[in-house]
Amino acid sequence: MGRERTAGSGLEIELAKHKGIEIHGGNLRVVFMWRRIRCRESLGLPITKANIKHAALLRAAILHEIKIGTFDYGRHFPNSKHANNYSTAKDERLSALMARYKPLKAVDITPMTEEKYGYALDICVDLIGADRLAGVLLPEDIQLLRTKLIADRAPSTSNHYLATFAGFLAWCESNRYCKAGLAAACTRFAMSDKDPDPLTQDEFEQLISKGCLHPQDVAAVTLAVYTGIRPGEMCALAAEDVDLATGQIHISRAITADKTFKVPKTGKPRSILLMPPALEACRTLLGLVADHPKQQIKVYHNRHESRDELVTPLLSPTTQARKKLINHWFVSTAWNTKWAAIQRRAGIRPRRPYQTRHTYACWCLTARGNLAFIAKQMGHKDFTMLVEVYAKWMDDESPDELKRIWLELSRTFNRDRPPHASGRNELKA
Repeated sequence: MGRERTAGSGLEIELAKHKGIEIHGGNLRVVFMWRRIRCRESLGLPITKANIKHAALLRAAILHEIKIGTFDYGRHFPNSKHANNYSTAKDERLSALMARYKPLKAVDITPMTEEKYGYALDICVDLIGADRLAGVLLPEDIQLLRTKLIADRAPSTSNHYLATFAGFLAWCESNRYCKAGLAAACTRFAMSDKDPDPLTQDEFEQLISKGCLHPQDVAAVTLAVYTGIRPGEMCALAAEDVDLATGQIHISRAITADKTFKVPKTGKPRSILLMPPALEACRTLLGLVADHPKQQIKVYHNRHESRDELVTPLLSPTTQARKKLINHWFVSTAWNTKWAAIQRRAGIRPRRPYQTRHTYACWCLTARGNLAFIAKQMGHKDFTMLVEVYAKWMDDESPDELKRIWLELSRTFNRDRPPHASGRNELKA
């Protein structure tokens, strides 16, 4: 199927000026590449100079729309037999697809997480182009998105956005709104592993002796260091979670920045056995809130599942507050502010509040604690995380650990050896 010749030489000259315009069946048709397919569409227009120019302008407009990702086959050629196969209807634009995806994703996440996901999706779609058609996106577009994200954002933030957008693209792929492989193109940025920066015993003593101005602060810092509890979990503790008789504290919720309560990070509650300093800290906190009223809260499992609780905040801003109107619970931002002030008064090097969790882990490992026990206390699924994150502290103890093991083995050997056996194996330092 080639270009038919026209009757007049003038029309042939005019037709030759414009690429992609052909004559078929006595009418003009345009030829263009769409999704790597050569498309030929008849316009049903007779062959005149005016119609040839019109066809050339139409083709130019089509090529421009293809380039910017807004070409809609069905809009230009509604009667074409290819309209259904090639059509990119309005609901296949990224903005429309995202609006349909968000409520579907929200079923499995909490309102706070939904807000974070929504923000990340909005940013990514805006950078790619809300009017872009999902069907024309290429891995190159995702690579360009990565470039734009990292230009003015931290790698951790960019990776969060990419992970969220990858979930959206995977949904688009499974519903055949876009080409396969786009979600896989959302590769995360490599990040340098930051070693834990635990407190020393001297720094901890400075925190509670110089940095803390109130018994509640002393107890809170002590509890954080001697339990390894996450800041969001500590701020959500209630007096009802503490069992002084058995020396345990029950972790069943965490609080978010917008004062929403949710289940712990792992989704499962856990109990922490308390060391003497942590147990004493709990006694102090219970005494401080003994006359505080119970608060009605809602703890979300996901968007549509929650439980109601009537509990007394264990760590409450009202304990120290002079104002009449104040929150009953600390949130992460408020605790961050307080923690920074405590460190500043103590005169120690500033760290994030999460380093109290690292402090607990490192202290326990230095004391040669059982890995499985420490992991359970901290709420890890197994001790793999401990090995990966705290390998340095474990390596530092390796020589002493070898001596300890050999000493125990030697004792066992000598205990099992007959009285007349001579010689003793000793490990030389």
